[in-house]
Amino acid sequence: MVAMAASTYFFLNSFSYHDMTRNNLRRTPGPKDAHGIIKKNDGSSRSLHTKDLTKVNATKVRANRASFLKPIMMLGQNKIYMDMIPDLGFGSMLSDGFVFRQNFQIRSYEVGSDQAVTTETLMNLLQETSINHLKAIGVWGDGLGLTREMCKMNLIWVMSKLQVAVDRYPIWEDVIQIDTWKGAFGKIGMCSNWTICDAKTGEILLTASCTWLLMNEETRRLSKFPDEVRSELDKHLTNVTLPVVARKWSPRDESSVDHVRNGIMPRWSDLDMNQHVNNVKYIGWILESVPHSIVENYELASLTLEYRRECKMESVVQSHTYVMVRNNGKIGDYDHVDCKHALQLETGGGEIMKGWSIWRPKQYGNRLGLE
Repeated sequence: MVAMAASTYFFLNSFSYHDMTRNNLRRTPGPKDAHGIIKKNDGSSRSLHTKDLTKVNATKVRANRASFLKPIMMLGQNKIYMDMIPDLGFGSMLSDGFVFRQNFQIRSYEVGSDQAVTTETLMNLLQETSINHLKAIGVWGDGLGLTREMCKMNLIWVMSKLQVAVDRYPIWEDVIQIDTWKGAFGKIGMCSNWTICDAKTGEILLTASCTWLLMNEETRRLSKFPDEVRSELDKHLTNVTLPVVARKWSPRDESSVDHVRNGIMPRWSDLDMNQHVNNVKYIGWILESVPHSIVENYELASLTLEYRRECKMESVVQSHTYVMVRNNGKIGDYDHVDCKHALQLETGGGEIMKGWSIWRPKQYGNRLGLE
């Protein structure tokens, strides 16, 4: 009995000591919440609930753990450290309510091996700010950016076309500022526009635009833009849009080499709140067929995608990347590589998506200030 109590006492004290040491070595004050605010650690996650411990030993354990945790908790009250925490609020409206702005800090799980943020993360952040914009202007009803009238009519948004141009990729712990605004897309849809800037310097890192169409959630068919929905959005739309680059699709170009990734299947986690495969997942599938030699040495500079049809849970998808070949069979030029992309069903060959991309040599040293 005494041996068990003594070993438990040693275990708890060792655990607290090594945890404190790891935090001190990393020079961090402990875990933060989603908004960068330091959490006070009450030690409850490390409590070991065992019976028959002596009161003397239990008291010593609590006292020792409290003394170890006190320096960590005190760091949360350090004004100098608190001043370093960026403004990561819920966003704000600008330009008479037409532009929505929100800041994000790049997390460790949102970057790749070169510390640069992944393409999928950037696309998710664009989608997040677009939905939060609708919430901020007071027309959000439910789901992924659905207005109240859309909910009544069982209508959902589907992305028709997306264009992205990246000047520089943010890296781990960078704070980025995203501005988004919306405009009318003729009489059939709506367009979203974004710019991503470095929150400290104001440098523009990315520009993007996309067009949205309406689809009936029950019939899964495209719908006209109802007057009721238009009246909800009209006063929040601007005529300021980012330029659209026209591209001609020719997948059978003789100067290209086809790289294929077979057997891609949607997972339950790929479905969004509108019960279809999220458009960001399609981008990940597109990149699955890009040759490793390109992914390892180049980074995505621009991307244009056209969505053709919905992908279902039981679908099996093929991803094609057509790499433009120049210089006597070498892949691309030294300064860039051009690719064309296609997602299609393995059975029947129905086209889900097509696209184009331009890749440039990685700017790893530039991002870290090594050049």
